[in-house]
Amino acid sequence: MIETPHSSETDALDPRLAFDNRAHWVRMQTLARLRWIAVLGQVISVIVACGALGLDLETGLIVAAIGAAVITNLMATMAFPENRRLSETELAATLAFDMVQLWTLLLLTGGLHNPFALFVLAQVAIAALALSARRTFVLCAVAIVLWTALVFVHLPLTTHSGEVMQLPPVFVLGFWVAIVIAILFQGAYAHRVTSELTAMSDALTATQMALSREQKLTDLGGVVAAAAHELGTPLATIVLVASEMIEDAPDEDTRADAQLVRDQAERCRVILRGMGQAGKQDEHIKVVPLVAVVEEAADPHKDRGIDVVIETIAHDSTSQPSIARRPDVIHGLRNLVQNAVDFAAAEVLIEVSWSADEVAIRISDDGPGYPPEALPRLGDPFLRKRREGAVGANRQGYEGMGLGLFIAKTLLERSRAELAFANGRDGGAVVHAAWRRSDISVATDRAPLGENRATT
Repeated sequence: MIETPHSSETDALDPRLAFDNRAHWVRMQTLARLRWIAVLGQVISVIVACGALGLDLETGLIVAAIGAAVITNLMATMAFPENRRLSETELAATLAFDMVQLWTLLLLTGGLHNPFALFVLAQVAIAALALSARRTFVLCAVAIVLWTALVFVHLPLTTHSGEVMQLPPVFVLGFWVAIVIAILFQGAYAHRVTSELTAMSDALTATQMALSREQKLTDLGGVVAAAAHELGTPLATIVLVASEMIEDAPDEDTRADAQLVRDQAERCRVILRGMGQAGKQDEHIKVVPLVAVVEEAADPHKDRGIDVVIETIAHDSTSQPSIARRPDVIHGLRNLVQNAVDFAAAEVLIEVSWSADEVAIRISDDGPGYPPEALPRLGDPFLRKRREGAVGANRQGYEGMGLGLFIAKTLLERSRAELAFANGRDGGAVVHAAWRRSDISVATDRAPLGENRATT
């Protein structure tokens, strides 16, 4: 089990989409240009080998192998538009063709006695960067099999005088071992690094989406509150006029209509007053007590069958700090609270403490806690491991990918918080977020803030 909120961000950015669909990012035109460069290099190499080095090569077969690459490239260029992006199967087939074409040239020119045998690493690198792990493994296995065959099957490199140019057997064996190790190492680590970069990029995108959503909700609350404030006066006037009409009504029908107008106007006032409780673009409520921000973050999760308890602890005589109502702090804390509620058995405890130097928030639950092996990696996006049976029946379909914790950690660290994840002594998960008081606290003994600004 890895605790992480199941939010819309995790639904929108499935890591399988990030990792398995990278082949669709590669344009066919890019591979076509690389193949033209390879063909040019192969032609120059043959010319130099035959002319400058005096090697006796099977030029007819070599030209046929190079011509196959040329014809394939021309067909692809003419048949498809420049912006065509390859599917994973198409990209794997293209790389396999290039690998076989290079292997054929090496077969005709000395096998592993030819130093250009190292160029197989180009196809391995592209596969590791753009293909899924399974297809990358298949291409690496094909490369190892083909290059192993070159040790035993190849045409020797001979000069026009009949001299055979070859390496000592021990050097050939060492060259083969080096190529195999390079294929495995480059394939595995290039794929791993690219996957981590892709995951981090997608997770950062999700973080920006979460922050943007929270900011829009905050702005919308300001618009609603401003509307409630502005409409309050005309609705009060309507209620007053309707009351006078009731008193002066000449008959029962007129009195009933006036009563209806007053009741509906009063109802509008109640609705707008309730909508305005979300907050308005008021200079005074941009800065609120620390506990108020924690309560706002925890409020959506108080009705989910788990007791959410908030306690305050003052370590000295200093007063409770006031902080800015920042969307990133609220959303980050909300993710942590949601994570705790998702895995709690009965209670989530939020301890808000402060001193003259530090402000801290400790969120703990009475659930199964973090698996010890996952603790060093908490806060990384797209963690997949979960303890079997850790998720209860009320959490069917829960996707624990670590994205929620990553978003919370990233957003809170923007406010200069330091986060620590641990397991409690009596079980359950614990998240501790701490700030230097000077980094998050906002002084309230300042000059008047002025008129409220109208929200447009």
